[in-house]
Amino acid sequence: MKEKKVSGLRLYLKYISINVRSMMQYKKSFLMTAAGQFFASFNAFLGIWFLFMRFHTLAGYSFSEVLLCYSVVLMDFSLAECFGRGFDRFSSMIRTGSFDRVLTRPRNEILQVLGSSFELTRIGRMLQASVVLVYGVTHSGIDWTLLKVTTLTLMLAGGTAIFCGIFVMNAALCFFTLEGLEVVNILTDGAREYGQYPVDVYGRKIRFFCTYVIPYSLAQYYPLQFLTGRSDNALLAFLPLLALLFPLPCYWLWRFGVRKYQSSGS
Repeated sequence: MKEKKVSGLRLYLKYISINVRSMMQYKKSFLMTAAGQFFASFNAFLGIWFLFMRFHTLAGYSFSEVLLCYSVVLMDFSLAECFGRGFDRFSSMIRTGSFDRVLTRPRNEILQVLGSSFELTRIGRMLQASVVLVYGVTHSGIDWTLLKVTTLTLMLAGGTAIFCGIFVMNAALCFFTLEGLEVVNILTDGAREYGQYPVDVYGRKIRFFCTYVIPYSLAQYYPLQFLTGRSDNALLAFLPLLALLFPLPCYWLWRFGVRKYQSSGS
């Protein structure tokens, strides 16, 4: 009898199940790590709070509007790190030669790398982002229409896609460097930090970079202008859809790296 091939989605869910069961073997460690993620991010929230205790607005943005921006970026990064952690740790697969084993299996290598790690402990950061997001939504004075709810949803999807794309890009560079490039952390952990505020507070050069190079602004600054009523241009609400295209060139770089890959041994 011919064996039925398991779909990619079912296989990925199986990978997630294995990772979760592995973490649940050490429940106290999981809970402490998740709590550590929550309180580490809480420090950033306190920084914003103390800033607005002294200055009531920042470049025209209110406390609630900045919290809305902060929570969206934090949720984007946490979701990307939760599901895309396998690419963030990919350099170890290159160093040890375990990527060779991935290539010998009859399934897509991206699926296998994605399934190699699932960081459920990031739920601590997601929890904090959710609480702050609810506060920002209810206190920002925004008239929430269906279009604006859609805009917020697209911001979360677009930002997550951008961070996932950066993880894939960094993993692709490991084919040529063997080690992950620390400079890429400026685009991930760094973006999580400076993404706490709308990018226009940093000046035109940063806004240009975040629009045309690594397009954070498409999922943060521009749709935020529409949400807060600073712009009536409804097209800004759909710019996060362009951010969803960012992983494509990262994927092409990955495919190029796979074709050029030579085993590094173990």
